Amino acid sequence: MGNSLAGNKFQELIFWLTRPLSVIIILANLFIILGIVFNRKLHGAINWFFLSLLFADLLAGAALPTVPQLAFENELGYHYCFFIYVAPNFLFLSFLGNLLVVHYAKYVCIIHPLHYHNSWVYRWAAFYILLAWTAPLIFACLPLIWNQWQPHLNCSFSLVFPMPYLYLETYGILIPSILAMAFMCIQVLCIARKQLKNIARLLHSVNRGQAPSALEQQLELRNAKGIAGVSLIFLVCWVPYIACLNISLLAIDYYYVNPHTLTIVTCLGNGSAAAVPIFLSLSNHQYIQFWRDMVCGGCCKGQKYWQKQAMPNAKMPHGNLCILEPNGIQGYPPNEDFKPSPAADESLELAIKFNTQI
Repeated sequence: MGNSLAGNKFQELIFWLTRPLSVIIILANLFIILGIVFNRKLHGAINWFFLSLLFADLLAGAALPTVPQLAFENELGYHYCFFIYVAPNFLFLSFLGNLLVVHYAKYVCIIHPLHYHNSWVYRWAAFYILLAWTAPLIFACLPLIWNQWQPHLNCSFSLVFPMPYLYLETYGILIPSILAMAFMCIQVLCIARKQLKNIARLLHSVNRGQAPSALEQQLELRNAKGIAGVSLIFLVCWVPYIACLNISLLAIDYYYVNPHTLTIVTCLGNGSAAAVPIFLSLSNHQYIQFWRDMVCGGCCKGQKYWQKQAMPNAKMPHGNLCILEPNGIQGYPPNEDFKPSPAADESLELAIKFNTQI
């Protein structure tokens, strides 16, 4: 009687932790996917990568409620046993693979902006998307090769996934991929900071003895927001996920961990990782522009018209898919006393490009 009551409470805990989080992730991804699909300005290579990532994140969010239940043994057949364990693992691996491809595409775009159209990641976008799905599928199916299935044993996590496979997945794929994405983000921030210093030097040479211009202050503010955003995503999303991976391995191989504690850690870790694409999407106004136009209607269109009339014409690069915000910097007050040279204009464009990518 006591075991049955404890089991019901545990199932209730799993339900209240995973189902609301799963619903939020699914609805948020659907919201952003529709915003990209119905916005023709976003039909480019990088945005196709991001669209594939959102689909992978949606599927990972749908599989989230099944993850805590995998810690229990069940009497299942051979095929169904491997399916319920391999399928969630494949979905989370494909999510991480698509996220790595998105970071790599943006990294190449910013490191080599003039040669991006000739790079493989742009010319072979479909191949990279296919690779982000097939490579995780192949790796997730490896336990089917070296499994030691015995009919009299119950279906369990340790029966499907051997410990060498778990160590290889955790310390050979998952954590190195996260560190690689962190390295690429740091490189992008360093390049953006370098370009901001260059444009600030040009502004100071033109406006000697004057206070920093509004444009310079806005660029500094955007750079600070980029640094804060990357730091926040790593601390809030990736640190709990890395902790979840290590605690899960310790619980399987070395120590006994309370099932309630393991369930909470697993839900928070996987849920925080699945929230990364949502944070990245909401930081880009173009991904939700379709819904803003739907809600605002003519009111927002009239406001944009008067803003365009008030702002001077700016020379912006055309046809560069690296720029996720085609309108450039919006809302910057014009500086009537500033007349940049061609070199200053080019550096300004690069600074805008790097900052809109952060």
